[in-house]
Amino acid sequence: MIHSTAIIDPKAKLGNNVSVGPYSIIGPDVELGDNCVIAPHVVIRGPTIIGRNNKIFQFASVGEDCQDKKYAGEPTRLEIGDNNVIRECVTIHRGTVQDQSLTKIGSDNLLMAYVHVAHDCVVGDHVILANNTTLAGHVHVGDWAILGGFTGVHQFCHIGAHAFTAVNSVVVQDIPPYIMAQGHNAVPRTINSEGLKRRGFSSEQVMRIKRAFKILYRQGLTVAEAIVQMQALDADEIQPLIDFVQSSQRGIIR
Repeated sequence: MIHSTAIIDPKAKLGNNVSVGPYSIIGPDVELGDNCVIAPHVVIRGPTIIGRNNKIFQFASVGEDCQDKKYAGEPTRLEIGDNNVIRECVTIHRGTVQDQSLTKIGSDNLLMAYVHVAHDCVVGDHVILANNTTLAGHVHVGDWAILGGFTGVHQFCHIGAHAFTAVNSVVVQDIPPYIMAQGHNAVPRTINSEGLKRRGFSSEQVMRIKRAFKILYRQGLTVAEAIVQMQALDADEIQPLIDFVQSSQRGIIR
């Protein structure tokens, strides 16, 4: 399962049934879980831990030093969960000591071709980053979010669970959960109702989320006033939206 032209450092740890294609390089301090498939011409540097059942396509660069000019060779890390698909020419960089020294990607994600995940990013589970999506440093992306092709996200922005961005969106502030955003700079358009239904949200839950969206974005309220009215909805699915808005450091898109 290991091609003769692959270069695997003796300090790397490979699980059971791992496949490594021609001319790929696996560096020291790299751990690959069981059943991972590494295509030709992939470079993986460490410290990097990659879980089980991941497939990494050709010419991807995973676990490389970050592009932050403050980085001075400190031993930072990358962690990737299980069942991810990382397509051609994706680049994923390790963290910096200015944050948690960690870039982290969860499980069951799809990173399409030419995606870039910069240092100190945190990506949840079941996320889709479409072709050429670029996450700057310290970006957080919640579970089930979908970022359309060529989306660019400014450093330190947070994107909530179940959010959706249209193609070519430029994100410079936080996108709350459930929101569909579009534009340069991205603005809220509606809620991701179809995605929510596919993920098992009931019609009643979707209607309450839509009501919360109108409170937050269509009634001319301040954020503080909107939070009070959303709290009055007294619904479990609204609480993540309230918590996100209250904790936002960059401010939410408006």
